[in-house]
This record gives sequence, C-alpha cells and structure tokens, in this order.
Amino acid sequence: MKERSNAKTCDLCWRSPVLTSVHHLIPKEYGGADGPTAQLCSACHRQIHALFTNEELAGFYHTVERLADHPDMARYLRWVKKQDPQKKIATRKSNRKRKQ
Repeated sequence: MKERSNAKTCDLCWRSPVLTSVHHLIPKEYGGADGPTAQLCSACHRQIHALFTNEELAGFYHTVERLADHPDMARYLRWVKKQDPQKKIATRKSNRKRKQ
C-alpha cells in the first residue's frame, strides 16, 4: 500500500500543492525498505517507473539528483513544471524500456 501524505511539494518537480506519495529511492526488492525516500507527486512517481527498471533505480538512479540529471527525466521535468499541479498527467512507457 502506498503511503500518501497531505498536499506538499514534490521533491522532484517542485510543484505545489500536490498530493505526494513515498518513493523508495532504492526499491524495496533491492533492500531499500528502510532506506532513503522522497516525497513525489503521482506524475513524477509514475514517470520514474515508466523510464527506469528497479535494477536501474537500485544500481545508479537512487538519488533525486541522479534521477533529475537523466536526459529523459530532465526533459520531462522541464515540461511538467509548467503544468497545473491539479492536472491529471498521463505517462507513457519509454521506448527504451519497452524494448527490454
């Protein structure tokens, strides 16, 4: 079950106020259950899981800074920051991940 919090600011796109959920920076299946977390809006949370496998998240993209530096995520963040925080944003799986 996802943990939800009251309206806050997303740690990745910085939109506010948004409902956030806890994102384990190291996936639970790779030992991240008690590890560092980030508060993310649903749009950013879905985008991360559309772009990266859990193995990639555990191996390299386990900080907010590394996630934001990835070219595809950086492009997404530039776009989403302009969107209304209350807008429902659709997410599509990346071509790179679809081929795996």
